[in-house]
Amino acid sequence: MSYAKIRSTVLGAVYALSLITASSSFGQQAAGGPVLNPSHPESYVVQSGDTLWDIAAMFLRDPWYWPEIWQINPQVENPHLIFPGDTLSLSFLDDGRPAVTVTRGPAGPIEGGPTDRLSPQIRSQPIEQAIPTIRYDTLRAFLSRPVVLDAEQMTSLPYLVAVPSGIVASAGREIYVRGTDAPVGTVFNVVHPGNTLVDPDDGEIIGYQGLYVGQGRVREAGDPATVFLTETVREASVGDLLVDEESIAPVNYFPSAPLELIDGRIMSVLDGVSVVGQYQVIVINRGARDGLEPGHVLSVYQAGEVVNDTVRITSFTPEKVQLPDRLAATTMVFRVFDRMSYALVMEATREIRVLDFVRNPDLR
Repeated sequence: MSYAKIRSTVLGAVYALSLITASSSFGQQAAGGPVLNPSHPESYVVQSGDTLWDIAAMFLRDPWYWPEIWQINPQVENPHLIFPGDTLSLSFLDDGRPAVTVTRGPAGPIEGGPTDRLSPQIRSQPIEQAIPTIRYDTLRAFLSRPVVLDAEQMTSLPYLVAVPSGIVASAGREIYVRGTDAPVGTVFNVVHPGNTLVDPDDGEIIGYQGLYVGQGRVREAGDPATVFLTETVREASVGDLLVDEESIAPVNYFPSAPLELIDGRIMSVLDGVSVVGQYQVIVINRGARDGLEPGHVLSVYQAGEVVNDTVRITSFTPEKVQLPDRLAATTMVFRVFDRMSYALVMEATREIRVLDFVRNPDLR
């Protein structure tokens, strides 16, 4: 059995034992259940600009337990969603567990008239106005633009073959592209092939990062075709690839702990930095086939160093000691592929680096 499988088995046993021994009583809440934030409010009126993560952290020590305290009211429209103006109230169930319920607020002030009184009745509100789990602007590029390329795409997608009078181009300029018979007017995203994504567990190449360059529209069909760059965030260069425009709607999901045991590693950081901080995006080597879904929360552990024991030397070669992994951050998965996922660092207490571990939320 490989080291990775042995490690996963041992961690699974420890995690399962922790879940079994954790108390389910609110009065004796331990690691396995929701614990209230010591400074929690009794009620809160949702404001424009709030996020579900911020609200969950307001009520709970660990925001990913939100689904366990959220009490769905079947008499309100879209009971899973929260809107500005809604009032969230904390109460306790018969067994002492905390619960949060919603009273729908007004859909919005009526021009020239008073604001509606708070009411638990059904009222119409566009779903798009619901508060997001995290700020959508933070992830817009990763939700609406291609971010992963596979080996087949690297050799089959249309590519930038030349730039008139130069080697790079930006918005407002034309580029020449081979490998497409798309008609005039077709819109493409231009992507620069980035880092190779290698699974640190087995060394297998999972894919390649696609760095968004900009967007272009076919101006003249042919071989090569002429594409006009309508926008760019970085310069386009020979070898960049063109992919079909992709649009993914913002996702409203509850932060929650994965149901499956997750024991993975950080493969890459999208900003290309070596040390990761809050609100940066990491790429991990676990995905849908491992049970991950958007909204799942994972803890990041800083890999423990291997040091020499120089205190009690029993031979000419000092004994190697593996220091414990240390909890470093909390992340939330927001986009999932088969073998990998993208996660946003929500809270960081230590430096995070490539190859650090990602696991089920710390049970504390």
